[in-house]
Amino acid sequence: MSEIRIERADMKRDDDQFVGYTVFTIDGHSSPYEITFLSKNGRDWDYSLSFAGEPGQEEQFLQIDERMESDNELFDDLLDAAIDASEFST
Repeated sequence: MSEIRIERADMKRDDDQFVGYTVFTIDGHSSPYEITFLSKNGRDWDYSLSFAGEPGQEEQFLQIDERMESDNELFDDLLDAAIDASEFST
């Protein structure tokens, strides 16, 4: 499994929803990624994955997107990074 490094993360409460992001890199991948989180209640999360900055290789993007769907631990780690960086972290 490739090593993942968190570059930066944050989360804010915007009106009646939580909006956050985590920028991360993966060993062997040419570009960093950004995952954006959105939740109305702070428990059920929608997300969007994109390249952070310049686009990288589409094949690598599709690999990490597929992994995000199946690897709950990875998703939770990236979400936790955003929550931990937020102003309302406990």
